[in-house]
Amino acid sequence: MTTTADKTPVKTDLVTVTIDGIETKVEKGTLIIRAAEQVGIEIPRFCDHPALKPVGACRQCLVDVASPAGPEGKLRAFPKPQPSCTMSVTEGMVVHTQQTSEEAERAQKGVMELLLINHPLDCPVCDKGGECPLQNQAMSNGYGESRFVDTKRVFEKPLALSSEILLDRERCVMCQRCTRFSKEIAGDAFIDLQNRGAMQQIGTFNEDVLGFGGYGPIGVAAEDESGNAFSSYYSGNTVQICPVGALTSAAYRFRSRPFDLVSSPGISEHDSSGSAIRTDHRRGKILRRLADNDAVVNEYWITDKDRFAFAWQNQPDRLTGPLVRKDGELVEVSWPEALEAAAAGLKAAAGKTGTVEDKKAKGVGVLPGGRVTMEDAYAYQKFARVVLGTHDVDARTRVASDEEQAFLGANVAGSGIGVTFAELEKAPAVLLVGFEPEDEGGVVFLRLRKSLGKQRVFTVAPYLSRGAEKLDATLLPTVPGREAAVLDSLKAAKDSFKALKEPGAVIVVGERLAGVEGGFTAVADLARRSKAKVAWIPRRAGERGALEAGALPGLLPGGRDAASAAARKKIEAVWGVELPHGKGRDADGIIAAAAIKSIDALVIGGVDHSDLDANLLAAIKTAKFTVSLEVRRTSVTDGADVVLPVAPPSEKSGTFVNWEGRLRAFATAIPTDAMSDHRVLDLLAREMGVDLGTGTIESVNAELASFPAVAAEERPAAPKVAAPKAKATASDALVLATWHQLVDEGSLQHGEPHLAGTGRIAVARVSPSTAKKFALSGVVSITGNRRASLDLPVVVTEGMTDGVVWVPMKSPNSRVAEQLGANAGDTVVVKGVSA
Repeated sequence: MTTTADKTPVKTDLVTVTIDGIETKVEKGTLIIRAAEQVGIEIPRFCDHPALKPVGACRQCLVDVASPAGPEGKLRAFPKPQPSCTMSVTEGMVVHTQQTSEEAERAQKGVMELLLINHPLDCPVCDKGGECPLQNQAMSNGYGESRFVDTKRVFEKPLALSSEILLDRERCVMCQRCTRFSKEIAGDAFIDLQNRGAMQQIGTFNEDVLGFGGYGPIGVAAEDESGNAFSSYYSGNTVQICPVGALTSAAYRFRSRPFDLVSSPGISEHDSSGSAIRTDHRRGKILRRLADNDAVVNEYWITDKDRFAFAWQNQPDRLTGPLVRKDGELVEVSWPEALEAAAAGLKAAAGKTGTVEDKKAKGVGVLPGGRVTMEDAYAYQKFARVVLGTHDVDARTRVASDEEQAFLGANVAGSGIGVTFAELEKAPAVLLVGFEPEDEGGVVFLRLRKSLGKQRVFTVAPYLSRGAEKLDATLLPTVPGREAAVLDSLKAAKDSFKALKEPGAVIVVGERLAGVEGGFTAVADLARRSKAKVAWIPRRAGERGALEAGALPGLLPGGRDAASAAARKKIEAVWGVELPHGKGRDADGIIAAAAIKSIDALVIGGVDHSDLDANLLAAIKTAKFTVSLEVRRTSVTDGADVVLPVAPPSEKSGTFVNWEGRLRAFATAIPTDAMSDHRVLDLLAREMGVDLGTGTIESVNAELASFPAVAAEERPAAPKVAAPKAKATASDALVLATWHQLVDEGSLQHGEPHLAGTGRIAVARVSPSTAKKFALSGVVSITGNRRASLDLPVVVTEGMTDGVVWVPMKSPNSRVAEQLGANAGDTVVVKGVSA
């Protein structure tokens, strides 16, 4: 018996095999190379990878094999060494590796000699030097001298497969790990083998050869999309699994040696998957990131965003000290002075000064942002409720709704680990609602694609995206804002509904559904009718932790309803204070109130104003006082009255809670004097005369652990919002569809031009019927609620819902919230641009 990652017992058949004289029992079907690993015997290899299909390309893993044969079952040796990475063990098999067989050792040395014939002797300048399997195995399993005296094969170098991935073809040993990963795992067949014989090499193909429609790098016009570039969100994985220095990263090339680096395990801050990463740094500066193996979450892979987007933490605009506005200008001051100024301003706004002016105070709104750790989010919401006396705190700097808050409180928060990656991978059917796995889920997409052919995927969307196509998904077409009606229409006769009724089926809900009236109600009803499980997958890394910490206006820690007397009593018992009464505002409500002077002050964490439809910068300008906690100078800090610098993820410890509900703790990678948000808020609270108790990670986690289990009566009622009736659209308007692409212009991608170059170009997508009706071709202009417009090349997309235009949320030349002042489901005017 064996068990899965979720401890589920699985019955297996075992066979007995002897390797180098060691007898062992392994699961039937195990490859020889894996069986050898289980008894501690290392067989050299290049093409073999545990997550890729066996191919036997390099032949470095040759071993002697004898297997029982004939009626009497006598051992019969194979006539020549066999590749251990493609042959499975059988009952009674006897294997001799290079350690006990001279023939196997001679065969491996011969293969190594062949591989080194054309391999350049450039180890001193190769990025792989010091951690190169070829280098190591040439020493351990190769000849000490070369017999090859002729001129080695050479190629022009490097070949740029994309702006991020570079190829030195003469180093390639044709293991095909990169091409196999691209096809099998990521589904991006942008590279493949070319030519034959001595001139065989890895290269890029165009769409006429491979039959796909590539996006191309940023800057390539839509009509020139050839697919030549290695345009994949997961291309960096090929660099990590390359066993030689053939594939390298433009961002890391020639920058360091592995033995000069300090490696620290960590968790990615870029999405809610909580991918395990390894941060390599030198002299206090991050030089590269790698995927860390984690069988239950990201396995061996991470996205290019996780891998390459780390330079944002150390840009020239990094805040090195507190700032206070004096005579209209922000000037650097000491921490005591900055805390004193912040405390004075917030006391006045919250009515805590003990003077008659307190009666005129209108309160403070708190916006932590969705990128902070669970401990930081906890400190923000406790600071708001205990120190400032308000429920006006919301970490959701995106489209949000009371319906979403009620759904999360009733079904997600405080529920522990719900649907897992393993369950999602094994689900017979998956319905995606308001969620694009490749763009918004990172490694979620890879786990779904792992089940290609064994899993049915349905997506409620206006068109079948490239990521959905790679999942072989079935489109349930919808006009944005009408998703609830589509879900309500799924009845017993529908094929999709029948698929969802299969045991283990999952409905995946994205954060964008918060902008759909009745959307979460429809999801809950569909789950009840079909018995399918529900998984909520937000986009930002800190969203689930903020939910658990209670950093929402109507939810207390654990998902407790802030309006519930029983819930309030339990929180008050731990905190030792009386909680404020009344209903809190969400992020849009806080910003709107500040803009009309209904709130006197703002406390803002890592919030990018361009993510919000509401005019945050105008609200900051109108508010009497603003405190900003940030890593770098931004438009928000430039408008603040006090700026308190905080540590980026690499310089602090903490916990992200991934979408599963799994705690993903990480330690400090680079020790500095920078403080976490929870520590800064603790110091600020002390300056205001309150012991917040959030000074250390340990104290925060101890307090979180001290809360009793959440009782049913403490949770908010499940939402009951009816789907709205379809609205008539003006004759000259289209309904807007939009979401963030994985690589876009987000602030956590600043300072990495190589990664930016791999992003997909911004286009406006419309159906053939819509293009014909509105005479749209070439470049179109899109106008929303604001005067600014988007001018983008139009792409006519087959199968797309009529009356809809899709544009990326925050890509070059397409910043929807900032320029259009619109959200998905709003109407926009689209017109052709005259030459």
